[in-house]
Amino acid sequence: MTSGPGVRAGNGGSMRPHSLLRSGQRLSRAMSRCVLEPRPPGKRWMVAGLGNPGLPSTRHSVGMAVLGQLARRLGVAESWTRDRHCAADLALALLGDAQLVLLRPRRLMNANGRSVARAAELFGLTAEEVYLVHDELDKPLGKLALKLGGSARGHNGVRSCISCLNSNAMPRLRVGIGRPTHAEAVQAHVLGSFSPAEQELLPLLLDRAADLILDHIRERSQGPSLGP
Repeated sequence: MTSGPGVRAGNGGSMRPHSLLRSGQRLSRAMSRCVLEPRPPGKRWMVAGLGNPGLPSTRHSVGMAVLGQLARRLGVAESWTRDRHCAADLALALLGDAQLVLLRPRRLMNANGRSVARAAELFGLTAEEVYLVHDELDKPLGKLALKLGGSARGHNGVRSCISCLNSNAMPRLRVGIGRPTHAEAVQAHVLGSFSPAEQELLPLLLDRAADLILDHIRERSQGPSLGP
């Protein structure tokens, strides 16, 4: 499993660190003006890690932890830019010929959708081109599932995204955090930090999550474009 700083170039793509640097510089300039340069060759996707800003180590913010791993994998961990228009941290990365917009909302979970929808608008993305990464109570820790659209299943961050994007078509990477035995303990469990035993499992879990979502994006990037 590769976890070096360079962009993982799947399906014959090549690593282009200078192009990546230039793209990151363009993103910083463009977002500061709220004007994006023309869409580059290849497809563009957004990956949004849902969570609560300021609480990155909690189970509810595991989506943001996955985004951190994606940024490290793609060599842009030092390229996050705070954008006031989206109320989010953004990083731009290349995956072969595809462009990835990584997003970590700076709004609370229940309002994550406002950040996601605004960024989708700025980058000209449809709901089908926006991936949501979030915690899943109904799966044990370590279990991952990629769901293509559907209901929010009680997740407030997903519900916010559905409402703000006016669509439920977003692909979602569901990261299991387990459900406590007693219903009254759910809130404390979700908002609590991972236990020491769980933290030992996290590096492998985050790596597997990054593999799953990057492989899915590579596969879709070879097919017909779903966006404008």
